[in-house]
Amino acid sequence: MTFTTRPELQGTFGMVATTHWLASSAGMKMLEAGGTAADAAVAAGFVLNVVEPHLNGPLGDVPILVRPAGADTPIVICGQGVAPAGATIDHYRAEGLEIIPGSGLLSTVTPGAFDAWMVMLRDHGRLPLSEVLAPAIHYAEHGHPMLAAVADSIAGLADVFREEWPTSAPVWLPGGKAPKAGELFRNSDCAAMWKRLVAEAEAAEGGREAQIEAARRAHSQGFVAEAIDTYLQDACVIDATGERRKGVLTGQDMAEWEATYEAPLAVDHAGWTVWKCGAWTQGPVLLQVLQMLAEDDLAAMDPTGPEAVHLITEALKRAFADREAYYGDPALSDVPIDTLLSADHNAAHRADITDQASLDQRPGVIEGYEALAKAFLDRAARATPEAGVGAGEPTMEHLTNQKGDTVHIDVVDRWGNMVSATPSGGWLKSNPVIPGLGVPLNTRAQMFWLDEGLPSSLMPGARPRTTLTPSMAQGADGTDYAFGTPGGDQQDQWQTIFLLRLIHSGMNLQEAIDGPLFHTAHLQASFYPRGTKPGHLLVEPAFPEATIAGLRAKGHRLEVSAPWAAGRLCAVARRPDGVVKGAATPRLMQAYAVGR
Repeated sequence: MTFTTRPELQGTFGMVATTHWLASSAGMKMLEAGGTAADAAVAAGFVLNVVEPHLNGPLGDVPILVRPAGADTPIVICGQGVAPAGATIDHYRAEGLEIIPGSGLLSTVTPGAFDAWMVMLRDHGRLPLSEVLAPAIHYAEHGHPMLAAVADSIAGLADVFREEWPTSAPVWLPGGKAPKAGELFRNSDCAAMWKRLVAEAEAAEGGREAQIEAARRAHSQGFVAEAIDTYLQDACVIDATGERRKGVLTGQDMAEWEATYEAPLAVDHAGWTVWKCGAWTQGPVLLQVLQMLAEDDLAAMDPTGPEAVHLITEALKRAFADREAYYGDPALSDVPIDTLLSADHNAAHRADITDQASLDQRPGVIEGYEALAKAFLDRAARATPEAGVGAGEPTMEHLTNQKGDTVHIDVVDRWGNMVSATPSGGWLKSNPVIPGLGVPLNTRAQMFWLDEGLPSSLMPGARPRTTLTPSMAQGADGTDYAFGTPGGDQQDQWQTIFLLRLIHSGMNLQEAIDGPLFHTAHLQASFYPRGTKPGHLLVEPAFPEATIAGLRAKGHRLEVSAPWAAGRLCAVARRPDGVVKGAATPRLMQAYAVGR
């Protein structure tokens, strides 16, 4: 028997896997109450806002994959807010910016997570809003034991909160001092916001759906939007560049935006079908890698050997080069997604892979789009500024300078409904707290470029090309899977490794998660200051010494991490006979799967 840190859970009633045990337990509570996977995911998502505020918040963003029981394919709920009407390249250039800061008010887009959760709850849930929000309100109002990582994040920014972001100090520095790990921590303003949303919902005439619609209005057109609009009219705060700037988001921007449905992208690989969100996320990267490796006998390779690690890494480098050259909001830009996912395009990438590590950025050639490839190569060659206050995305700082992390949720219920969601944004290091709401705005606008004519150029109404990327798949035997991970630019890297282990190495969920992980920072980072590390490859030390030596011999610029340092994968599955499974990473000692 292969040793795993935890068992792969199995049952028939339901499974919830998230990046914090309290969120997983809250989700399971909804399943026990007769709720669906959607009810459970929403409850878990709001609890994560409370217990992991250094990684996500209520004013952030979330892409969601939902697969209703019996449906042939999942559907996408886009909870990625768009650039405000005042977010023009000319305005940002006039502010002295060459790239968008990783923190501060100009890095904000319209908050999208709340509306996406409400749309899913309305259409795919059964329970009332008050019941689904109750666990999060409880932990915000009455307290939860603070994670060490949260305490460390607050302590590191305590002086910034006191001196530069004074609206944050009363929330994150109760009694004027940074809280300690394990102490009960409360966010009474956040609890009050949610309690008022529930109260206004319950005052609406009509049933459950009418109440959810009332909550959506209260958020986008009512007191939440008003509090944000009022604060931003006068606020002028320090950002990652060290300068003080005002924002451009308004209450009108919030009133004009709502979450939407769209079809996912998919490819078939070795008898499996894999689904991802569109090119406004980095999700197609995973699909491109599957296409590149379609003719390789991965089952014959040792998944921890140098040949497999090298091949996957080189495929990822090429897919990420395409991401930077061609991905963006397909609603407003011409993204050649059919070509990017085609067998021919990715076969050309595969033919470019040698037995030596590439130190160059190598986007694929697409006829008629040559200017986009050249523009990417020019951007990647630029010098990058030093990261400043709250820059990037938090907590994986021990891995690379591309700081990446967020949270993740996977749920399957007894009927076969499935959800995979990756909430993020609005973390405590991103922006000052909005007075009266207890939480800050997001920083997703940092993923736009201030260059004209790109699919990822800043443009009012455009979605930033986010790193957030939940996944679903169906195996050759009909088993359905939902999986994902936090980790910024590493998300689709770790998910690719996990999925290939399921498909080609015969591993179960926990084995695939526990196996040693790797990723490259060769790509152009999505987060400020948008740098590259040519040839970089991080590996966990659990890889065999021969693998590490072999990768160095192939020219990879190797970084060996601390033990158990990469990845925060979660996953659930449901077999055709109704057996459900769940697993979660032991890394960082927070994620947990629960079920029965």
